[in-house]
Amino acid sequence: MRATRLLRRTAGTTLAALALGALPACTAAEAPPRPDRSPAASPASTVHRVTLHGAVNVRDLGGYRAADGHHVRYGRVFRADGLGKLTPADRAKLAALDLRTVVDFRVPAETARDGADRLPRGLTLVPRAVADSGLNDTTNRALATKDPATQRKLLGEGRAARLMRATYRSFVTDAKSRRQFAATVRDIADGKGAPLLFHCTAGKDRTGWLSYVLLRAVGVPESAATRDYLLSNELRAAADRRTRAGLKKAGRMRNPELLTPLLKVREDYLRAALDQAEQDYGGLDGYLTDGLGLDTSTLAGLRARLLR
Repeated sequence: MRATRLLRRTAGTTLAALALGALPACTAAEAPPRPDRSPAASPASTVHRVTLHGAVNVRDLGGYRAADGHHVRYGRVFRADGLGKLTPADRAKLAALDLRTVVDFRVPAETARDGADRLPRGLTLVPRAVADSGLNDTTNRALATKDPATQRKLLGEGRAARLMRATYRSFVTDAKSRRQFAATVRDIADGKGAPLLFHCTAGKDRTGWLSYVLLRAVGVPESAATRDYLLSNELRAAADRRTRAGLKKAGRMRNPELLTPLLKVREDYLRAALDQAEQDYGGLDGYLTDGLGLDTSTLAGLRARLLR
């Protein structure tokens, strides 16, 4: 690829879409209404995390330096995990961000299972479902069996990671998914409903992919965009440990580490999507223009809106 190409309540509550992640709400330390500018040992010093009780992976996409020396503006675009467990205090913090629009990439089954977003008044909620290529169904089927041999057969020996890579490839190959991502990019580029927040269930896969695409589209280097993508592992680590421990304690999994490839983000998942973009469109540039159908004026508008 040439150098200039831009590059997821169980049969109860815990059987949520663990791969694109319905995890128990966790308690976080109190934070000021504005994003926390001291990102708590984050590898990305520019990250403004929004610390909430009912969500663990909420952050401003701003602060990154583009190759031309400009920086992504703070307060324009936010990324998040599910917002169905927000407390009144959480909603007050979101209200203080002056958001106008929330885009929800969850499919209806996820929303029915985990609950609709609990948002501050006055925000426009835009459902834009992006499918997971059967990943959630496979995960829930494995958990429902409670049988170690069946779970190993479905998720072990690299199968879980292969499911994840297939899901990431579908972000490129699935026409509906491309339309949903493209519509969100256009909303950001033309300032419609800005500031805007987009999210899925865990805030790491569908949300992680679009965050990466946005950062690369405005000229943020691949290394920095990848660090932003991988930061979900740090922010989700405690909640994911509790999920695995809870499944083992409840007798649902003898070896909950089988879920680890589904709960984490990995560079090879991201690479699966990028390789698919290379195969189908000649790289991320082509994915933006031919796959998402974004014209030159839209991409220029995106840079104008997001860079300072």
